[in-house]
Amino acid sequence: MNLNVDYLGLKLAHPIVPGASPFCDNLDQVRRLEDAGAPAIVMHSLFEEQILQENIAHHIFREQVEESFAEAASFFPVPSEFVLGPEQYLEQIQRIKAAVSVPVIASLNGSHPGGWVDYAKRIQEAGADALELNIYFLPSDPNVTGAQVEARLFEVVRRVKAAVTIPVAVKLSPFYSSLPQMASQLHELGADALILFNRFYQPDFDIENLEVRARLELSSPAELSLRLHWTAILAGRVPLPLVVSGGVHSVTDIVKALMAGATSVQVVSCLLKYGPGYLMTLIRELKQFMEEQDYRSLEQMRGCLSLKHCPNPDAFERTNYLRTLQLWRV
Repeated sequence: MNLNVDYLGLKLAHPIVPGASPFCDNLDQVRRLEDAGAPAIVMHSLFEEQILQENIAHHIFREQVEESFAEAASFFPVPSEFVLGPEQYLEQIQRIKAAVSVPVIASLNGSHPGGWVDYAKRIQEAGADALELNIYFLPSDPNVTGAQVEARLFEVVRRVKAAVTIPVAVKLSPFYSSLPQMASQLHELGADALILFNRFYQPDFDIENLEVRARLELSSPAELSLRLHWTAILAGRVPLPLVVSGGVHSVTDIVKALMAGATSVQVVSCLLKYGPGYLMTLIRELKQFMEEQDYRSLEQMRGCLSLKHCPNPDAFERTNYLRTLQLWRV
């Protein structure tokens, strides 16, 4: 049975990849992931804000918002809130490379074109085999147009691709007016894969103390449907490998993602909940499913439920919408 996957120019033993998580901060945990069968190690993000804090551009970055609210300076995390600073991040890449035999994929997270993207070159020099570029930007200014938001993203990707020779996967949010067109543009800019999607972390309100508080919750399988939907739309229509990230908790979720057209999936929350050893369970259950259904390779199932087989995808989407609304009865 062939579970091999070609992703970002890397030969992976199977499509179930531990995604960006705190596991990479601890070498013992990294080794546990490799022992459990991880085909690659994906590091959590190094943030634009962390890099800017180390040079004078950080002051410019802060001044852009300080005039808008008296306590704006307190919005930015202090360096001690990050487990790995920029230099430590580079050192951790080297330590992980020395500790495991599987590829190491680093991650940069930002939203503005700027000098911080040059750090991609330093990440490459530290030994990373590939890079995830996590673009997270939620516009709040009514004067910023959708076209400007997309242009900013394209410029970040363009600069990062110019700075490195290692493959770059772009991790997107679903909040764009035409995701297929954006995906095509990213392909033209040289993106090597798309990851669907980064999670939209929303703060909570403390109504007694009148405060806004950060809240972190693990993903749930309920988040998977959005990823499956867009993967099925893009697969076969955009010539880029697609990775489903968010809401993958079981072998059923993995199979759905592959049938939608994903090259691979990323799992995080289920590993945080059950431990790195749970990866072995997912690999075993995927093999078992393929044997029971007589699949000899992933290629036999990949994309079998994507919209590339549909002659009129727009009409299908509209029809599915109408039928769904008729499912509830009172």
